[in-house]
Amino acid sequence: MNLPFDDEHAALFTVGQVAQMLDVQQAFLRRIDDHRVVSPQRSTGGQRRYSRHEIGRVQEVVSMMDEGMTLPAIKRIFELQHEVAELTRERDELARRLAGGPGAAT
Repeated sequence: MNLPFDDEHAALFTVGQVAQMLDVQQAFLRRIDDHRVVSPQRSTGGQRRYSRHEIGRVQEVVSMMDEGMTLPAIKRIFELQHEVAELTRERDELARRLAGGPGAAT
């Protein structure tokens, strides 16, 4: 039986809970959301709700800021990481098709 907390993308944690877990200010979490660096899901009442995946991203943001990076730079790094992952997926799919492997078009 899969429970919501088994899904790393289930939005279960409030701003207050995340701030306490990571020892950051709630205003910091709102700021990185406003800059669209880490954008948590919203409850039906409009409250921010974070998943375990997003909490990990916030931890990455904190580490990068500790190294002196700005929020726009961090956002760009995340965008580039996403682009690389997408290109890697496309490359792997093309390689499978060329090799005639599973999932290859016939």
